[in-house]
Amino acid sequence: MKQDYLYDEFEKLADKLNITILQGKGDFEGGFCTLKGVQFVVLNKSRPLEQRLRVLAISFGDLDLEEQYILPVLRKFININSKN
Repeated sequence: MKQDYLYDEFEKLADKLNITILQGKGDFEGGFCTLKGVQFVVLNKSRPLEQRLRVLAISFGDLDLEEQYILPVLRKFININSKN
């Protein structure tokens, strides 16, 4: 599965769930946070796309997505990567 495709699907999922994906540079891994009731996933854009996808998978893996339709390939990616 192409990494760019997975990233695009994460963006679509974030839009459906009202979660903003922010990218910045710095000395941080990234992850999920809520600020004043607004949900964000912060990514370090200087990290490789593979690592940013893992951060997204872990972040979305912490949410209750059972009732949410997610493409099977994306759900599998989240399940595999959020367990590590």
